[in-house]
Amino acid sequence: MVYRRPPSRFGIHSLSIKLSALISAICLIAGIFAAVFMLKSEQKQLMFEEREELEQYSARFIGQFDQLIDTKTNIAEQANAVVSRALFTDDVQFSVTLPQFLATDELTLRSVSRDGLSGAVLPKANFNGYYESLFARSEALWQVISPTLTQEFFNFFVLTEDDFVRVAPANWALDVPADYRAHNAIKFDRAGPDNNSERAAIWTPVYYDDVLGKWVVSIVTPIYKENQHVALTGADIELSSLLSFLPIEDTKQQLFVVDSKGQLLAHPNIDQETYKEYGRAGKRLRMSDFVNSNLVELVTDAMRTRLPTVTEDFDYEGETYLTTIRKVEGLDWYVGIYRKQSNALEALETLQLKFLGLFILYAILVALLLHQALYQLVLRRIYLLVDAVSSFGKGKMDTEFPPESTDEIGVLNGSFKDMSVELSNTISGLNQRIKEKEIAEQAANRLSKAVAHSGTGVLITNYQLNIEYVNPKMLEMTGFDEDHFSDAKLLSVIAKEMAIFNDDIEYDLRTRNYWRGDTMLERADGQALWVSLSVSPIRDEDGVVNSYVVSAQDISFVKESQRKMEQLAYFDTLTGLANRTFFRMQLRKSMALAERGHYAFALFYFDLDEFKRINDTLGHDIGDQLLVEVANRLKNRLRTEDTIARLGGDEFAVLLSGIENQERAAEVANTIQRTLNEPIQLGNNEIIVSASIGITMAPDDSSEEDQLLKHADLAMYEAKAKGRNTHHFYSRELNAAANERLYIENELRHGIRDSQFHLNYQPQVDSRTGKILGFEALIRWTHPTRGVISPVKFIPIAEATGLIVELGEWVLREACYFSSRRAKAGLEANISVNLSVRQFQDATLIPTLASILKETNVAPRNLHLELTESMLMGDVDTAIGQLHEIKRLGVSISIDDFGTGYSSLSYLKRFPVDVLKVDRSFVQDIPDDPNDMEITAAIIAMAQKLNLNVVAEGVETKEQMEFLKANNCFVVQGYYFSKPLTEADVLELPEYFAGSAMVGK
Repeated sequence: MVYRRPPSRFGIHSLSIKLSALISAICLIAGIFAAVFMLKSEQKQLMFEEREELEQYSARFIGQFDQLIDTKTNIAEQANAVVSRALFTDDVQFSVTLPQFLATDELTLRSVSRDGLSGAVLPKANFNGYYESLFARSEALWQVISPTLTQEFFNFFVLTEDDFVRVAPANWALDVPADYRAHNAIKFDRAGPDNNSERAAIWTPVYYDDVLGKWVVSIVTPIYKENQHVALTGADIELSSLLSFLPIEDTKQQLFVVDSKGQLLAHPNIDQETYKEYGRAGKRLRMSDFVNSNLVELVTDAMRTRLPTVTEDFDYEGETYLTTIRKVEGLDWYVGIYRKQSNALEALETLQLKFLGLFILYAILVALLLHQALYQLVLRRIYLLVDAVSSFGKGKMDTEFPPESTDEIGVLNGSFKDMSVELSNTISGLNQRIKEKEIAEQAANRLSKAVAHSGTGVLITNYQLNIEYVNPKMLEMTGFDEDHFSDAKLLSVIAKEMAIFNDDIEYDLRTRNYWRGDTMLERADGQALWVSLSVSPIRDEDGVVNSYVVSAQDISFVKESQRKMEQLAYFDTLTGLANRTFFRMQLRKSMALAERGHYAFALFYFDLDEFKRINDTLGHDIGDQLLVEVANRLKNRLRTEDTIARLGGDEFAVLLSGIENQERAAEVANTIQRTLNEPIQLGNNEIIVSASIGITMAPDDSSEEDQLLKHADLAMYEAKAKGRNTHHFYSRELNAAANERLYIENELRHGIRDSQFHLNYQPQVDSRTGKILGFEALIRWTHPTRGVISPVKFIPIAEATGLIVELGEWVLREACYFSSRRAKAGLEANISVNLSVRQFQDATLIPTLASILKETNVAPRNLHLELTESMLMGDVDTAIGQLHEIKRLGVSISIDDFGTGYSSLSYLKRFPVDVLKVDRSFVQDIPDDPNDMEITAAIIAMAQKLNLNVVAEGVETKEQMEFLKANNCFVVQGYYFSKPLTEADVLELPEYFAGSAMVGK
């Protein structure tokens, strides 16, 4: 038997050391690889989170900017509605004064408002009466709206198709060059129907305004009148001011803005001086001049694809940048935010060192554990086996060997494997918990900062609605300190004015766990603050509500703007009463209630008697003060539930609720008239006014809104016809009269067109000799179906509609042709023609007279124009000027119906009059009425003292003629001698009347 010496323990120990070293090295390498893999995964996750965070930041950032753009768009559209209604419709009337133009030799008219708030400009070639009125009315409107709108915009203006501009502030109108045409500069047709079919407010591209010397962007809204684009309103915003709403709070981020044309609007590489330099030179700021080419390519792709958001990487100067590009729809801009990726990986570099050190420490620990396990499970058994073999070699046959096992090394390996798996699971679980904790801490930190630095007031309450947290913005908004909110009830912060809604809010929170709406908060200074309030629940993991978050957005400016807009839209700017629009709304509501059968009301419609005369004689300022005083008296006298409105000029309307019978309505009408009849002291003038009131009862008189207004209007005119300063109720007879009036008005137009009119001529006779001295031309109308229509019916309607001007011109021409034919035949050719008020005030009267005299070849001395004295008593100086113009043509002037109007001897002596005609109302009762006889004698004597000829009309009896002759009035006309005759009948007249035989009896 060969005996082999067993290996020494030193050899076995050396082998175990080598084995342990190999295992330790393997563990270390595996740990390093595991660490690298985990760091790579962490880097990918971090970059994903960085991209997501940048997109969320961009969405929130641009969303807030979009809200700002929408807000300004809404304000511009509301302002446009006010301007459109006030300046380009007939519903609103301003009390205005004529504009004051700046002295200049330019081709442009310029005007600055008296308060200095606005200015206006218009090419002189386009100036006319319409624009003179528009200068004045827009100045009055801008005085009201410009203080509000210039807080929101750099300026606000209206621009018409003829280059009229009203702008606030006034600097632009003063500095603009004379040849500047505003609607070309801002592209007037951009807001028109070809480019803006929806007629909405649109934003212009950014451009450089040479007048302002600034880069601006404009928001323009079209104005249509009778479906025709006639004007627009607009507002400019400085580009730098608008970009200030895009601040970047993180210094590691950069911002750039590009419009859809590729012009660079904002970038860190461009300062304000560069913007101005490019603007003055008329150059565009191209992206390629200032921006990295890779970023230019990204922006170009974003514009081409027109995606709302693009997030990509690009390289620049050895650095990789992450950028998000998002489109601003309203402005057609693209806003980009970018940051270096290295900034996001800085924290990961520190984490790499920690991970490597941790995994090396874990590898050493594992190696020591393996070394001990090798000793316990392998080397110790080998030592026992060596001892056993050594003992056996010495002859000890009964040496017992260690117990046998199936595979001890395999068991060792299995144990090691189990240990490794357990250790790996432990480390993996630990890493996961660390990662989750860090994410939660980051999210909580971001949320805490977002709430603390939010531009919205935030409160957090417990489930019982006790306040547990308040952010700085809420403290700033209310002016209270934090102690005021500590443990206070949420509803206690609601202002007292809105406390009646607290029960509803609390009910919604208890039933739906949610509430949103506009309300008012208490402030430390005692004032209330309008906010948009949102209360939302915070739920735990089981979905149970355990607290509430409350956000409050300050909307006080929006509410104030809405209030001012509503004031302009629904209330009269002069008197503060409701305007026509608001009155129609209230009338519509009242009609709806009346239709249900449980509501009745009265509608009063009235204007001030002789207001025009007061306005013309004392001036528009006094007239305005009178209207304000009347409005105040009505408000003080009538009930708060009654609606009082000024419909325009001196027209007023009142809705009296709960009036069920005419007796009660008459009492109120008498009260109004007594209130208005009390003297009004305006400066040095004491004025007494009266009103003619038309009354209609609803729903008895009509169940339709327009019909009710029409009935009230008819009743008012009937009150005026009854002598004014009274009231009249609507009746069916008034409606019939109105229909008759409408019929005659329509038929008048056909009559003029179809030559249904003709002239009759009544002789004017010398009562001493019976000789015919002349004729008065009198118009007659023979209707094809209704026969003869009296002048008493159609003359007032022609006067009211303005048809009297055309009709009067025809009468003048026909009468002059009659005189011319008489003159050629050697007969008496004097002809008298009545002039209407409209004709006398018409600016074309003098040229028309001159043309007719020339056309008919009549001698001017043969034409006598008859005017009533009331026609001359308005603007006396203007009337005297017009009379002198007529006299210069050689035409004679008579005052008809003398003594029946506003007779004034002081004015009469100033009028260049030739004849006074005594009205038939004084003649017809002679000799039965002594008063008429005295008046007639006085008129004749006065005329003789003033060296005026006298003609008496309406002479029908011999007694009347003898009385007039006895008082030295010898020229008469009337049925005593002849009724009005056709021209054919006039030719049959003798040159002298014999006795008292009347022609045509």
